[in-house]
Amino acid sequence: MPSYRGLKPCPSTLSKRPAKKDRALSGIQPLCSSTRFPIADIDATPYNAPPMAKLKKNPTGTIAQNKKARHDYFIEHKFEAGLVLAGWEVKSLRATKVQLVDSYVLLKDGEAWLMGCHITPLKTASTHVIADPTRTRKLLLNKRELEKLTSSVQQKGYACVALSVYWKEHLIKCEIALGKGKKEYDKRHTERERDSDRELQRAVRSKGKDD
Repeated sequence: MPSYRGLKPCPSTLSKRPAKKDRALSGIQPLCSSTRFPIADIDATPYNAPPMAKLKKNPTGTIAQNKKARHDYFIEHKFEAGLVLAGWEVKSLRATKVQLVDSYVLLKDGEAWLMGCHITPLKTASTHVIADPTRTRKLLLNKRELEKLTSSVQQKGYACVALSVYWKEHLIKCEIALGKGKKEYDKRHTERERDSDRELQRAVRSKGKDD
């Protein structure tokens, strides 16, 4: 009987039975260097996608005004103050849920505080925070402005009132002012001027429609 020891298997026999790893990858077709893929046109739209939404800009404009202060006082000097607010208050101000009718500025111990400003909490406000609509809110001013306000109120008989709350870029500012109280006849004169201005505006609008 012939002996097969020392004989090597034929290469053709090995090619018929690939290794286990090769058998697992047998379904994958290798990419040839000559394979080419089509390049999409840069100007082409792959699908009818809606346009991208524009980034929301910072809110701008006046949030609330204190018209009563302008009616009751002669406004002389104005100041722009920062306002320390809680998170729920900022959300309410975005929705213009604020009133300044009974607000005023308290100057005490070298600091300024906004009193009587009513900010209505939204229904979606967190229940973990006790929202006080009329809490005392700190105003941010520099030292020189605080000294001028304090001396004017204490020595010259001025009143410090809040005129408006407004957006400045992404910040909320409060416009405050020094004013002298009006007498009754001054208030009546202011009302007459306001009424005459309204009549003039109506006349201008009606004339524009006729033209």
